[in-house]
Amino acid sequence: MIVRSRFRPAWWLPGAHLQTLWAGQLRRIQPPPLRRERIELQDGDFIDLDWLDGTASSPLVLLLHGLEGSSRSRYAAGLLHAFRKRGWRAVVMHFRGCSGEPNRLPRRYHACDTTDVETVFQKIRLDEPDVPIAVVGISLGGSVLIKWLSDHEKPLPLCAAIAVSTPYELHKCAERLRHGFSRIYQRSLIRRMVSTVLAKHRDIPAGFDRDRLRRARDLFEFDDTYTAPVHGFTDVENYYAHCSARQYLRRVTTPLLLIHARNDPFMYPDAIPDADELSDVVTLELSDSGGHVGFVESAGLLRPRYWLESRIPEEIEQCCVANTQTG
Repeated sequence: MIVRSRFRPAWWLPGAHLQTLWAGQLRRIQPPPLRRERIELQDGDFIDLDWLDGTASSPLVLLLHGLEGSSRSRYAAGLLHAFRKRGWRAVVMHFRGCSGEPNRLPRRYHACDTTDVETVFQKIRLDEPDVPIAVVGISLGGSVLIKWLSDHEKPLPLCAAIAVSTPYELHKCAERLRHGFSRIYQRSLIRRMVSTVLAKHRDIPAGFDRDRLRRARDLFEFDDTYTAPVHGFTDVENYYAHCSARQYLRRVTTPLLLIHARNDPFMYPDAIPDADELSDVVTLELSDSGGHVGFVESAGLLRPRYWLESRIPEEIEQCCVANTQTG
C-alpha cells in the first residue's frame, strides 16, 4: 500500500538538496550520553553497540545507521534525543568498522549484510525476552532491514519496523550520484570510505587492488574494487543485483513502514517501488519533497523542526506502546 505523507517542507528549505544538506550537514547536534558495549563475534570480529538507557518497561529501538554513519550521525543523534524525551531505550548497532575503531577482518559491511543484525536481535531477545522491540533503518540501514525481514518466512516478534530513504535499487543510486549536484554527496562518501579502508589495510591482508581503490571516483568503482570482491560477489553488478532491496519487499511478512521522498537526490524516482511490489504488510509513506533523510519542517521563522523525530516515535508509540497496554 502506498499512502501520501503528512510531511510539509519548510518554505525556506525548498528542493531536495537544501533539505538533505540542512539535516545532514548544517545541523548542530550531539548525541545524548551513551553506553558502549562490544559484542565479540564467532568469526573473530566484533561490533560495537551504543546504548541509550531509559525506562525498563519502555520499548527498545534498534537503530541501523546509513553508509559510513554512526551514533554521532546527525539523524541518529536527533532520533536518540527524541527517544530520550519519551524515556525510551535505544541501541545503535554500528556496522563493522563504523564505531571509530577498525574491525579486525578484511570484510566490513554491505547493503544486504544481515548476519550481525540477526546476532544483535537474538542477543536482545535472549537478555530481555519480554521487551517490545522496534527496528529503524536509515538509508543503507533500511536496505539491510528490508533484506533481514525478507530472510524470515514468518513474522518476527517486532512491534514496529521502519525504513527511511532506502536506496531501493543500488545501481540506480550509484548512477544518480554520478550526476549534477548529487556528485557532492558521492565525493564526500568516497573520500571517507577510501581513506578508512586503506588505513585499516595497512596491517590486514587486502584481497583487493589498493592502487585501483585509490583511484576510485564513484560508488561503482569503489564497490567493484572493494565491496564486491571482499564480500564474496563476482563484481559490482552481481553485488547490486543481489543486494538491492526492491526485489525483497514482496517477501516481507513483518509489518514495515517505508518513509521516502520522491525528490531524494540519492536516486531517481523510478527506483521507488510500485504498490504491487509491496507485500500486504508493507506501507510506503511517500512525500513529494524531503530529500535524503532530510524532512525538515518549519516551526516558525527560520526555525527548523525535524519531522522524522516526531513521525518515527509516533509510529513506534502506536504500534509498540498501544500493543503493550492492550496485551
